[in-house]
Amino acid sequence: MAVLFRKSLRAALVSAPKERVSAAAGAAAIEAVVPHLRSFFSRRVPPAEVDDLMQEVFLRMQLHSSDQRIEHLSGYLFTVAASVLADRARRRMVRYSTAHTALEEIHHPAESLTPERLLLDREALDLVVEAIAALPQRTRDAFVLHRFEEMSCNTIAERLGITVSGVEKHIMRALRHLRERIGGE
Repeated sequence: MAVLFRKSLRAALVSAPKERVSAAAGAAAIEAVVPHLRSFFSRRVPPAEVDDLMQEVFLRMQLHSSDQRIEHLSGYLFTVAASVLADRARRRMVRYSTAHTALEEIHHPAESLTPERLLLDREALDLVVEAIAALPQRTRDAFVLHRFEEMSCNTIAERLGITVSGVEKHIMRALRHLRERIGGE
């Protein structure tokens, strides 16, 4: 990766006018600065980001206008490096990258639909259906209308011809019954 950095900067220096920086002098200056530049980044960012930041510095050097003279190459490189770090910090703030979490199997298990999983789910569903079917008629009606039809207690009370308090008691009785039959899963 470091070879790529040096080649891109050498290309920029070779394309510069000869009176400003010779390619040989530029290459030697780069060879001397690269380890220090890498160390500069290593103290400030995680190791995985160092190569990307080095690449960004040399890319900016490549894009540097050839009609401007660079008098102190190493100083200029570190100024560009500081600018790259500042730009990186601004991007992170805007994108809230520190608030993001990685999508990993541990946090979001991607369970496949295995035959075993399908059988277990089917058995659990059958257990719930049996428990609801075992409820008294009015309790079952109040529970089904509330949980599955998403009706309000007032609407259920009007439909069944009972009080709102009665509807709430039927729903609580149904939940208690389901918890006993299913075990609170």
